[in-house]
Amino acid sequence: MYRISTPVTPEEMEAYFLFRWQVLREPFNFPQGSEKDEYEGVAEHRMLLSPDGDIVAVGRVHLNVQEEAQIRHIAVSAKHRKKGLGSLILSALEEEAKKQGALRAVTNSLDTSVAFFASAGYYIEDTPEALGKQKRQHMVKKLDVQSTVRLHPKWCTELQSTWHETIPISEQMGITLHQYTGKTLEARASLNKNINLHGSMFAGSIFSLATLTGWGMIFLQLKERGLEGDIVLGDGNVHYHKPVTAEPRAICNIETMSGKFHYIERKKKCRLELQVNIQDGDIAVAEFYGVYWVLPIIE
Repeated sequence: MYRISTPVTPEEMEAYFLFRWQVLREPFNFPQGSEKDEYEGVAEHRMLLSPDGDIVAVGRVHLNVQEEAQIRHIAVSAKHRKKGLGSLILSALEEEAKKQGALRAVTNSLDTSVAFFASAGYYIEDTPEALGKQKRQHMVKKLDVQSTVRLHPKWCTELQSTWHETIPISEQMGITLHQYTGKTLEARASLNKNINLHGSMFAGSIFSLATLTGWGMIFLQLKERGLEGDIVLGDGNVHYHKPVTAEPRAICNIETMSGKFHYIERKKKCRLELQVNIQDGDIAVAEFYGVYWVLPIIE
């Protein structure tokens, strides 16, 4: 599974900066060391690790003033682009900015990254300014509870309503759709509504959160393809590593999904497998592996 990590040890920081240089600076013939600046010591750093533990994306955030966070140095490995991984890093940085009290996030974007930030809710505030040989756009995004990415908001609202209307316990558990980028779906739950006598989340609640997140990803992917079907869980297993004690999050990336949607087009049942990663904040705590069936609607 892909997981967000904070580099802490000297070895992790060295690997983090090397990756940043290789992706962002080396292609423009900047020397190693140019990837660092005077804000490294006061910034929050995040990296995205592959299932093998390799760094596939990085990013950084620091406060300019108490109300404003600067997003910088988002880099994704060329082999892992177009998978929604940049959005995962950006979301993690924005969450950290909110925790620090920032009300808005800013970034100075190259022309090649303007579309990426625009898709995440950023807008151009100032005219381009030159930075060396590169021109950058100053982009801004307000940070609040509604600032997360929700591609196809009508579908997301329909999914949220479907959860609460057809599975009432999901509302009692405080399960909500947090963001959908087209490639990644994240759902969250209230810890207070799912806490056991040990001060952690019930295992059954973790399973329910993961199951609904996987179900929701299939629901939205059917919408993306203009298809309809009844989604049912065939089998599901959770591998638990650590308890959830603060911020329950469930994340499903389209890259983990396998199966053929074209069976639904032929009015046949469709078998889909996927993985949902469970996190406690930015800490990976469990993985859910699910088998779902999409049944054709018989008119």
